[in-house]
Amino acid sequence: MRSARLLLLAASSTLVLSLVALPAAAEAQTRGNASSTAASAPSDPWAQIASDIPVDSQVRIGQMANGMRYAILRNATPPGQASLRLRIDAGSLMENDDQLGLAHFMEHMAFNGTTNIPENDLLRILERLGLAFGADTNAATGFDQTFYQLELPRTNDETVDTALHIMREQVSEALMAADAVESERGVIVGEERLRNTPGLRSLKAQLALLAPGQRVSHRLPIGDLDIIRTAPRERFVEFYDAYYRPSRATMIAVGDFDVDVMEAKIRGAFESWQPRAADGPEPDLGTVAPRQAETRILVEPGIQSSIQLNWIKAPDTDPDTVSERRETLLRTLGLAVLNRRMGEIARGDNPPFLGGGADQSTLVDSLEIGSVRAAFNPGGWKPALESLEQEQRRLVQFGVSEAELQREIADSRVALENAAASADTRRTPALAMALLSAVNDNTVFTSPQTDLDLFNATVDGLTAAQVNEAIKPVFRGGGPLALVVTPVEIEGGEAAVTAALEASRLVPVTAPAAQAQMAWPYADFGLAGAVQLRHEIAAIGATEVTFTNGVRLIVKPTTFRDEQILVGVNTGLGDLGLPADRSDPQSLAPLIFTQGGLGKLTADELSRVLNGRIYSANFAVDGDSYRLTGGTRPQDLTLEMQILAAYLTDPGLRAAPFQQIKTFFPQILAQQSATPGGAFQLQASGLLASGDRRQAFPTAEDVAGWSNEDLRTGITHGLSTGPIDVVMVGDVTVDDAIAAVAATFGALPARGPDLAVAPGADQLHFPAATPSPVQLFHTGPVEQALGYIAWPTTDQVDDRTEARQVSILAEVLKLRVLEEVRERQALAYSPNAGASASDVFPGYGSISVTAQTTPESLPAFFAAIDLIVASLRDTPVTEDELNRARLPVIESLRRRQAGNEYWLGELTAVATNPEAVDQTLTAISDMEAITPADIQRLARQYLTGDTAWKATVTSSAPATAAP
Repeated sequence: MRSARLLLLAASSTLVLSLVALPAAAEAQTRGNASSTAASAPSDPWAQIASDIPVDSQVRIGQMANGMRYAILRNATPPGQASLRLRIDAGSLMENDDQLGLAHFMEHMAFNGTTNIPENDLLRILERLGLAFGADTNAATGFDQTFYQLELPRTNDETVDTALHIMREQVSEALMAADAVESERGVIVGEERLRNTPGLRSLKAQLALLAPGQRVSHRLPIGDLDIIRTAPRERFVEFYDAYYRPSRATMIAVGDFDVDVMEAKIRGAFESWQPRAADGPEPDLGTVAPRQAETRILVEPGIQSSIQLNWIKAPDTDPDTVSERRETLLRTLGLAVLNRRMGEIARGDNPPFLGGGADQSTLVDSLEIGSVRAAFNPGGWKPALESLEQEQRRLVQFGVSEAELQREIADSRVALENAAASADTRRTPALAMALLSAVNDNTVFTSPQTDLDLFNATVDGLTAAQVNEAIKPVFRGGGPLALVVTPVEIEGGEAAVTAALEASRLVPVTAPAAQAQMAWPYADFGLAGAVQLRHEIAAIGATEVTFTNGVRLIVKPTTFRDEQILVGVNTGLGDLGLPADRSDPQSLAPLIFTQGGLGKLTADELSRVLNGRIYSANFAVDGDSYRLTGGTRPQDLTLEMQILAAYLTDPGLRAAPFQQIKTFFPQILAQQSATPGGAFQLQASGLLASGDRRQAFPTAEDVAGWSNEDLRTGITHGLSTGPIDVVMVGDVTVDDAIAAVAATFGALPARGPDLAVAPGADQLHFPAATPSPVQLFHTGPVEQALGYIAWPTTDQVDDRTEARQVSILAEVLKLRVLEEVRERQALAYSPNAGASASDVFPGYGSISVTAQTTPESLPAFFAAIDLIVASLRDTPVTEDELNRARLPVIESLRRRQAGNEYWLGELTAVATNPEAVDQTLTAISDMEAITPADIQRLARQYLTGDTAWKATVTSSAPATAAP
């Protein structure tokens, strides 16, 4: 049961269409045995061979005689774990015309039986080691690569050897049995159906406009459904043998292990691999044709209205060198100025667009794209186009000012400095992905210190004039190619858009006005508060402090991440203080609270004043409190606390952000309604709470009737009442935490007594069982549908033990749903089961199963779930199945426990409920203690037909409207 406000946050994120952003510069280092390449050359050499950029000395690079490469990096964050990525230098661009979709299909087949691992055993082997399908065991296919990933919970011999054996089997021993291919076709068709969204259809329109005649425009990885349904086994084998070969493979291993040992294991697993056939040819990507100005319009119901102007040219394929990075940085700084200007326009009164930006990117070695784009409300294309075009031209004509340039340099430098200072505690999965990106992008993997050094060398003496010259080529080339994506027709069509663009280009632009310098006005909150009580919570390594004004602080120093401190501040009642019988404008608050700035500074003024500092501020209305959160580094801790205290005591809550969301809201509804999943969350959020409007997504009528003053009144009252609890976790000492809080929250006037919850406000009720599914509707294609079934369970308000047991029951249910609904019957690509338990509302929790399928398959889906839950009630699960369900959950929890984010959440509960300490300590032992008998008992207790709530979501469009 997802919160309506969380859904609103996700749905309202302004969508600005873009293609592929320029990849971050990151790669790997050479082992030093170049002579080993004599036997068999890899499909691409290491980037550093042709570069003058110093590579990260911590990465060990190697190459085997068969041409396979590897990159190994020791990293102990989190401890005892590792991330593996096995990349194949082949994607959908390598497909022949009769293979469209088979690169991606082949990725699926690598999980469906190999020479030494029977079908269905592969995932079970990994689950027994604590890897969850999807989260820890996954793969992906793109235009130019396919990669397989494993997140290992341990780096002992059993886990590592098994993982490497499985990956070797996947890339060299896949059976592709005819019956396995046949059964997987339905899964792929289900994935295509799931991904057939307005966003995907707009991407196709982008590619058609920008790359006509080039291979990339008709090689989306999902492929051609006719080929997916009919391609014979031999065609899979042909692709597999041609492109799954050691010379196209790179193994990446990052984690807490001995590098020598890992290298020996990788060599032992892969050096005997030999290709079966000749190497597949490199595809002809085509050339960028000369282009003049052109306009296209895509009318797509449910899409975010947007416009983009693109300039295209042949791709830059020069090696990754110091000179190349210097030119890239100059362009990046100039584009950062343009992006900031456009952001400030969007946050102004009556803005011409909702949000905008610019970038330059290279699309899989096919073309280089300079782009400016903006999102707008339906019907507002003309002012959006004019502002977009003129801001781009203003940048080219007048460039950036020295003050603007120095601002971007300061922000970039502080981020790089922080990255260098925290390099020893980078997260292993992120490093593995960075190495993978570097290999795929053919760039050098550099250390954070090298990145900082290269940056400083580039900006030393850099002038605005140099940046201004570097930015001009971004907007040269074929074009401008205008693409308007809109859910409604545009009167006059493409001719009207073209005419408006030509007219805008005749409008003179002037240099932007200089911005006034301002000082930070929230440095003094009064006399620092005194500590009244202080005691240690030794069991969790935390200290609790109470100040004389009643503010409470819990601080936990950690070594998980250098230079990171996370802060949470809770006060008020949150949902408990809102009416249950009507929607409240506070549901919009998370979207606009920080956008409204502070009383003495707008959001943009605040950004300018605090240029070059590391801070953040976020706001949420939780079930039982208002919550401010932020993150910083030790040297900016005092500033971070000043910012959060200022948001608590003097929020700006300006009208412009509220009005923007209010006018944008109909688009949110339309976008959510365009897919079965979005429509379900939109309509079911209130139904699953028996009509409680605090949980429901607001209607268009609700929002139309709200004012910013209504919001301001509710939020300021909520923030001004109730105790204040501060939680701090990270690279901080207890004394520094106390000092920072004492000078800010500890200096505030004492609050009154705790707020009283209105009678009944702490109650939330799951809906009654449905004799037949509730019928809900979406506006997308008719072949898309969703089935949902849920059963009420329990809460985790005081004791979390049973809620944890129920969560493992849900994991067992998920295993069986995947096996039956996805693998055996191929009803849905990504069916899911899960459990939720409220920590605010007693008795409120559920287990649910969801699947996106076809309307015709809904009866089969519900029948399958009925059989699955009956089997769980009637027969105890085996110890093996129980372990395959719970071990990945336990290992995931261990990973999270090695992070500041986890402890920020846990200590927030401790701040208001000291008994939560014991609950935190028993999380893993509670799950380890669960028995097969417990699972059967819980299934009998909760998974019953007389409590199940069912729903379907089908299209409201007529059958003839199906694409």
